[in-house]
Amino acid sequence: MQLLKVMARVLEYPTEDLQAAKDALVAAVLEDSRLPRQNKEQLLTGIDRVCDTDLLDLQEAYVSTFDKGRATSLLLFEHVHGESRDRGQAMVDLMEQYRANGLEIDAKELPDYLPLFLEYLSTRPWDEIQNWLEDIHHILGLLGERLYQRESIYHVIMDALLVLSGRKADRQELARIVASEERDDTPEALDKVWEEEMVKFVDDQGSSCNTGGVVGQRRRELEQTQTIHLSDQLMTDVTHRQTGRA
Repeated sequence: MQLLKVMARVLEYPTEDLQAAKDALVAAVLEDSRLPRQNKEQLLTGIDRVCDTDLLDLQEAYVSTFDKGRATSLLLFEHVHGESRDRGQAMVDLMEQYRANGLEIDAKELPDYLPLFLEYLSTRPWDEIQNWLEDIHHILGLLGERLYQRESIYHVIMDALLVLSGRKADRQELARIVASEERDDTPEALDKVWEEEMVKFVDDQGSSCNTGGVVGQRRRELEQTQTIHLSDQLMTDVTHRQTGRA
């Protein structure tokens, strides 16, 4: 499903290549036959914003949106398992699901990273796509509402995915829940996470580390991720991933 590849690319860290691909992204959305017109228009507006905004400003906004705090993390299992041991097993199970269907990813990225997950789904039959999206509809709903309340254009992607899942969201309830949440991306909240991790570091007496907070956790997780490779059979079907960050 080409539309899922489009959303995967738009959700990744913005690059010059992404912005240069605007015409192709727009064409893929227009050709899609499953997304309702209203959501198509919103998604096209999102693509315009991402592709036409000054790249440095866009990159700064992206980091502020997705790399500070966990509430808008693009790591799916972080919203389900947090830092529990269950998260590791869930990632192993998802990786096995990828491999069982002939897909091994040539990227140093966690298997529950949403853009990567969408690329995988883009290779699957529609019934399977909808079942997977239905399984994570609660995450998509909360992510969409959090992004909306933070005035991020990326909320249109979550809204579109939620529609494709076939599940209707209770917008009023989601708005109430998110409005009652304490923001975790403020300087005060990030400092608190840093302090907690430093205390844990001292208590554990583990290996030295000079990174903390969410960014430090993210870097450590990536360092533990195996390097895997796309099978030749699917190589031509998967959009080239731009993993480097400025």
